[in-house]
Amino acid sequence: MASNTSKENKMGVMPVKRLIISMALPMMISMLVQALYNVVDSIFVARLGENALSAVTYAFPLQNLMIAVGSGTGVGMNALLSRSLGEKRFDKADSAANTGIFLTFCSYIAFLLFSLFLSHWAIAVQLGGSSNSAAAAEIIRDGHAYLSTVTGFSIGLFFQMTFERLLQSTGRTQLSMISQTAGAIINIIFDPIMIFGLFGCPKFGVAGAAYATVLGQSIAAILGLIMNLKFNPDIRLGWHGILRPDLDTIGRIYVVGVPSILMMSIGSVMTYGMNMILTAFSTTATAVFGVYFKLQSFFFMPVFGLNNGLIPVLAYNYGARQKERIDEALKFSFGVAVVIMLCGTAIMNLFPDVLLGFFNADEAMLQIGIPAQRIISLCFPLAAIGIISGSIFQAFSRSIYSLIISLGRQLVVLLPVAWLLSKTGEVTNVWWAFPIAEGVSVVLSFIFFRKIYRQVVVPLAVMKASTEERGTQAQGTREQEASEE
Repeated sequence: MASNTSKENKMGVMPVKRLIISMALPMMISMLVQALYNVVDSIFVARLGENALSAVTYAFPLQNLMIAVGSGTGVGMNALLSRSLGEKRFDKADSAANTGIFLTFCSYIAFLLFSLFLSHWAIAVQLGGSSNSAAAAEIIRDGHAYLSTVTGFSIGLFFQMTFERLLQSTGRTQLSMISQTAGAIINIIFDPIMIFGLFGCPKFGVAGAAYATVLGQSIAAILGLIMNLKFNPDIRLGWHGILRPDLDTIGRIYVVGVPSILMMSIGSVMTYGMNMILTAFSTTATAVFGVYFKLQSFFFMPVFGLNNGLIPVLAYNYGARQKERIDEALKFSFGVAVVIMLCGTAIMNLFPDVLLGFFNADEAMLQIGIPAQRIISLCFPLAAIGIISGSIFQAFSRSIYSLIISLGRQLVVLLPVAWLLSKTGEVTNVWWAFPIAEGVSVVLSFIFFRKIYRQVVVPLAVMKASTEERGTQAQGTREQEASEE
């Protein structure tokens, strides 16, 4: 790979709004494509029947756990790498990249072992006392086939996320979009072929959706590697750095990454718990919950894309002590995120039956799903505030705050409230746990955001002024010495 350059990175000089758009828009588009292929995945699977859709829903918490581990490690690597570039410490940036690749491979090995020994149990336990019925047996069989495939061949997923993070952390989000979009398109194309046995391909059913997924992820990972080697001169990848990871760098990555992993893993625990609560009503209620998660990704994924584009901007300008640019980036991002989520709330309230129709919903699913979408989507604007607030925690190595907020929202509030509301005997009441939990989350986000802004961001202006003053004094001294000579 080409050597590092001392040229100022665009994250320190480009106008902030244009920078945010250039960084985030490709990721927002690529994540929309990701959301599309997740939805298309479920739409095709739903054609096999409600049990097939439920099987994929029960596999989702563990699938989401993989994303949490890969993405959380990437967040830690991303924050360290971007800050190192902002501080012109290119050796540290290289160490972050190579060590991140090593940690990615370790993550894959962990989920390969899960695939071999625990994937069947992970599906069966969610069905609880219902696991003896014929429908439950079909769900467990298909769920195990799907989950064991996506975990056992998750090497593509993990390396796709890592290579895309390397591109994002150096401002090359357009290349990241190419990688992610290519993987999504491959998945969409091969989903119906492998599920229904088209063009001479065997009919794999639910397992076919898993095969198409890992195929798309593997191709995206290969493209990501190629683009980093060819078009990313800000970092240098090498076998020496990968095979001999720096322990200090591992610690720095996981200082940010572990809270982020735990924060996203809490989402897996929440969906796991919600599946068990809803199964007490019916597997249809669980299928509705799975459909909701697929649909809400159309609105959450762009905001997460905005968040991912914002983190390196904040980290870089934190390293460069540019408070004004940090302020402008935050204000702009908060506004964009809230507008996106308001659109989501409007769409899910106005057209819930149309959205559910894409998943071959029968009358029973519509009866449960329409109020579910309308109630849960009320919390979308509040969620936007929490997501963007989390970006400053991650960029400034304070991910513990994000962890506390996520823990409070999903485990301390959401699951207990959902369980209590389930005791009313009305599944519609359970959905109100989501707006309640998101309200608590916004309050916590505001408290922590205010604290970190005062402690970290406000002093940057003083630090920068002091640095500039010392630089001016040093320059004056050199000029005086030169005139005396």
